[in-house]
Amino acid sequence: MPGSKGQGTPMTPSDASRIQSGQARSGGDMSSGGFAARAQAGGARNENTGYASYGHQTNTSQGGGGGSNTAPGQGKK
Repeated sequence: MPGSKGQGTPMTPSDASRIQSGQARSGGDMSSGGFAARAQAGGARNENTGYASYGHQTNTSQGGGGGSNTAPGQGKK
């Protein structure tokens, strides 16, 4: 349902990247008001709020990058 919030799968930055790539390859609308731009904004917003990420836990307290610099299982003991 268009305009619905809180339903379905949240847009991730990698989803937005695929949309932008497809739009660019097909000569689609790449304007700041186009679907690709809205997808990018939604993916960034979802990552910044912790709803979606590039496959890792986001940590918004570190600002910007999120995630951790340690490999899984290599944290402090």
